[in-house]
Amino acid sequence: MKMKKSLLSVVLMAVPLFSHAKGEIRSGQLWPDNHGVHVNAHGGGILYHRGTYYWFGEHKAENTSNAMVGVMCYSSKNLTDWKNEGVALAVSDEQGSDIEKGCILERPKVIYNAKTHKFVMWFHLELKGLGYRAARAGVAVADKVTGPYHFLRSQRVNAYRYPLNVTESEKAAMAKLQPKDYAEWWTPKWRRAIEKGLFLQRDLSTGQMARDQTVYVDDDGKAYHIFSSEDNLTLQIAELSEDYTFHTGRFVRVAAGGQNEAPAIFKKDGTYWMITSGCTGWEPNKARMFSARDIMGPWKQHESPCVGPKADLTFGGQSTYVLKVEGRRDAFIFMADIWRPKHPSDARYIWLPIDFKNGLPVVEWRDEWTLEYFKVDK
Repeated sequence: MKMKKSLLSVVLMAVPLFSHAKGEIRSGQLWPDNHGVHVNAHGGGILYHRGTYYWFGEHKAENTSNAMVGVMCYSSKNLTDWKNEGVALAVSDEQGSDIEKGCILERPKVIYNAKTHKFVMWFHLELKGLGYRAARAGVAVADKVTGPYHFLRSQRVNAYRYPLNVTESEKAAMAKLQPKDYAEWWTPKWRRAIEKGLFLQRDLSTGQMARDQTVYVDDDGKAYHIFSSEDNLTLQIAELSEDYTFHTGRFVRVAAGGQNEAPAIFKKDGTYWMITSGCTGWEPNKARMFSARDIMGPWKQHESPCVGPKADLTFGGQSTYVLKVEGRRDAFIFMADIWRPKHPSDARYIWLPIDFKNGLPVVEWRDEWTLEYFKVDK
């Protein structure tokens, strides 16, 4: 039996070595690093820095989605061959630490601050043993892109601040909303109250919840934190400080009451696009898409960008990031995760090119493709 298992392991190791032959990207298959081991960087994002792509993501254990290791980093020159750079941010063995081993640490994203020359990592953090009640944003910094990253703090967001897209009369009406008056959830009355800011008002003094998240650096160098808030019922987009490690207090609500999470944002020809998912736990659902001419809105909702087999379930995955490919014209890659909660480390990745048809992004399933799909930028 041991010999059979060993032979099976050899076969499994050999399969992914051919899954990216000739630079092919094959979504849903094993993706080996330089050691032949499946890349363990889930819910992640990619930073391009000085000619190299750096992929940061959650390290998943065999039998739990809780953070037992931390955030991994991989590097690549061509987006198909990945070198394991090790643990970028390690969870702590210190009891009571915000990032204590066994906490929930999700969707890490790293951005570079050209003024401070620091690498800044943001992530969704849930304190150990509290399930998803903490709903905090965590931040860490490093002098070197691969780390180690130094954990700064975790907290909720923008306490005692109202969104920019809320009028004075709406603030006055919001202040009168009391959760005790809406004890029964999911009723039409409750939904209307949510849209008006019931949970935003509830969390005004503690700060807004921050769960599934991403960060984005705009053309002018300003950075923004985009996250699912108000019990995953409303997205918020919050401006970050000049050093990218604090919130400025300027933020907006997007798709109030729409139940969106897993935001992935990019910009093309002056228009911001955001792909999200619905809230169905580990199960896939139909992707949503929004656009705006200003990152602070207003945002308009569109149909799902996905087409092809299982498009109504986002091909079995959930959005995590949109990567702009350097040196290629209008080249964007939609990144998603195929979650496997019973065997977390075996979660797979979906990477597909984004096309633009009639002015709208389209993500079409492809069994295999290469970066040659994109035209070289002259």
